Amino acid sequence: MYYRVSELPLAERPRERLVNMGAENLSDKELLAILLKTGTKDKDVSTLATELLTKYGSLQKLENATFRSLLEIKGIGKVKAIEVLGVIELGKRIWYRKEHNHSKKLINAKEIWENTKYLFASRNQECFYCLYFDNKQKLIEEKLLFMGTINRSIVHPREIFKEAYLLSASSIVCIHNHPSGDVQPSHEDIVFTKNIMEIGKIQGIPVVDHLIVTDYEYYSFYEKHHSCI
Repeated sequence: MYYRVSELPLAERPRERLVNMGAENLSDKELLAILLKTGTKDKDVSTLATELLTKYGSLQKLENATFRSLLEIKGIGKVKAIEVLGVIELGKRIWYRKEHNHSKKLINAKEIWENTKYLFASRNQECFYCLYFDNKQKLIEEKLLFMGTINRSIVHPREIFKEAYLLSASSIVCIHNHPSGDVQPSHEDIVFTKNIMEIGKIQGIPVVDHLIVTDYEYYSFYEKHHSCI
């Protein structure tokens, strides 16, 4: 037998409280209870929501949840885990698109780093993005082209330039994270950057920079005037 939110006393039902008081007046636990819908034969949905918050320490830290870690909580199966992760990702995207206007002109590496931190939040793998710009250096789109192991990221140049042609981009900035926290480029990073910039010149769509980023700092090949550029 499962306990549903609707089976709780009327005054404790989060859905009714949301309708009567507004979502902004519900606690984190109540909002999670609405999302989870049901508990188990051993615990009601309110208890399950409390356990979810306790496992991660706070609602903010829930963004670090993974599919496997959610399944470790008794009462959260595959469907609930998928729904929770979906809502977390939607929240990230709403925040990002509110805070960062894609039509904004980004003119230097620091601005690009500050405006793309969201893309790498809570990532424990290397992620390789390309940012595509129009002829006024306004961001058209950012594309995730590769997610790799914790210490390696490889993407084929044709994928980079295929997207550039589809978007009618005038220039490209490559950006990837180092989960280790060290922004210094590896030999592989240097060789890749040299090759991709040479290809950009041939294609007529210059790769103007390649950033290596962490949560706290960045490395810009353009700013460092690296010998490969």
